[in-house]
Amino acid sequence: MAEFFSNTTAGILIVVVAQILLVVVPLLVALAFLMYADRKIWAAVQMRRGPNVVGVYGLLQSFADFLKYIVKEIVVPAGADRAVYFLAPMISLVMALVAWAVIPFNDGWVLADINVAILYVFAISSLEVYGIIMGGWASNSKYPFLGSLRSAAQMISYEVSIGLIIIGVIISTGSMNFGDIVKAQDGNLGLFNWYWLPHLPMLFLFFISALAETNRPPFDLPEAESELVAGYQVEYSSTPFLLFMIGELVAVVLMCALVSLLFFGGWLSPIPGLPDGILWMVMKMLLVFFVFSMVKAITPRYRYDQLMRLGWKVFLPMSLFWVVFVSFAAKFGWFWGAFARWGM
Repeated sequence: MAEFFSNTTAGILIVVVAQILLVVVPLLVALAFLMYADRKIWAAVQMRRGPNVVGVYGLLQSFADFLKYIVKEIVVPAGADRAVYFLAPMISLVMALVAWAVIPFNDGWVLADINVAILYVFAISSLEVYGIIMGGWASNSKYPFLGSLRSAAQMISYEVSIGLIIIGVIISTGSMNFGDIVKAQDGNLGLFNWYWLPHLPMLFLFFISALAETNRPPFDLPEAESELVAGYQVEYSSTPFLLFMIGELVAVVLMCALVSLLFFGGWLSPIPGLPDGILWMVMKMLLVFFVFSMVKAITPRYRYDQLMRLGWKVFLPMSLFWVVFVSFAAKFGWFWGAFARWGM
């Protein structure tokens, strides 16, 4: 049996599909409860009860919403490009899921342990823009088209700052593999060995850029109901609309995983002596998602000109300066080698 799964094409295919399902299925199930938590946190800040009817404490509300979208009628606008119209939400979802192939949950627990994992994530996140642009253009309406253009400009703008911030982490580690980045943060000081301490300014910039990259409040301008009639997905209904929303939420959770891996030690224990493991990775992702939800609940929405000015005139110069600073700090061993982990 072992020889069948390791030496035959069919066996290898079965193993690969099983590994993919082992990542995708728990992720999609977790999305339902994360959406429930997001709504509960928002309700608690506004002193409301939130979802509390469907299931115990409203735990099944997300599944009821999912069923509602599935059974609703799909309405296609007149004059829409049907092929592109239906392809756009599928691209958004597939691109968001494909990026998880290089995300490790524990030491060795990764679908594709490649040396250029960060470049892979960059490439996939760049392709996600096409789904939004195609959806806005194929709808044959000026409102989603304007929303898609604004979304593309916003996502591209903040991808630049995210890339420069991650370059600083790459310089400190000497590797673009997420496993190596996590191992470089291991040490006798526990959480004080993690990159959040030496790269603290960039942690805040990365988090804010992640909000803008995933169209989360206060940077949800591409789908702001008060400004653009819900933006690029306004002409979508039923399952295509659901695919857009799932893809967006998957991207949010991906950002939570990236923050955990790049700055908070991934699966490493915060206290020396406690065993490392996937539980720490999940807890860190949940903590970052909680902060995402709190930002959504307590911050007002930016104007579009403020958003673009923040990205190009504030974040870009700061991240560029940080790359230069980390390069010198790693080269000359400043701060007791905190920025040159490949030599530790």
